Amino acid sequence: MLRPLQVARQQPEIVQPARAFSYPSMDDDDSPRIDRQAKRALSRAVQCDAQIKDLDSKLREHLGNFRAIDSSIKGALAELNRNIQRADQALSSDIPKLRDELEDSLVILQDLSTTLPRIRSRVANIRLAYDSGRTKAQELVSSLTWLNTDFRGRWRLIIFTSSAPVSWRWKALMRISFAILLVTFLWVAWVAMSGAYRAHRQRLVWGERLMS
Repeated sequence: MLRPLQVARQQPEIVQPARAFSYPSMDDDDSPRIDRQAKRALSRAVQCDAQIKDLDSKLREHLGNFRAIDSSIKGALAELNRNIQRADQALSSDIPKLRDELEDSLVILQDLSTTLPRIRSRVANIRLAYDSGRTKAQELVSSLTWLNTDFRGRWRLIIFTSSAPVSWRWKALMRISFAILLVTFLWVAWVAMSGAYRAHRQRLVWGERLMS
């Protein structure tokens, strides 16, 4: 991981040059003072050397960071250039193809917009023809079924159901006739039952009753 660049602001202490002075004569009293000055100058030189070494190590570290950042920037620029080249290639080759395909699609859509109403009308006509044919086929099947039914079955369908393929007048006539016959049969049965009951009460024989 790259460490952030830090600019070293530490400046080495500048050793001020010693003032020009005349070298006095080397007496025994001056030698300790000269030794102290020499030690002081040596300590300052050592401090300056340590600071220079520290500054050099920091500069080396910052230089390494700078090189790493520079390599990463160069890689990003190379990738950006490749992407730009791909985009230019797409603009020059793919977009005209897409434009042509879009124009072809628009032409096809226009053709479909003109032909679809015709196809829709034809489909509607075919559907009407199919429905009418199916209705006629159902009517034909029902007619054949009615013709193949015997008289009792027809009579029962006409009177007791509404699915018989006959007119309403014929249905009404047959139902009225059936009602008249039913009422007549019930009346005759009632008369016969009442006569038998009276004969049973009077204890008459049927033959004598008929002779009288």
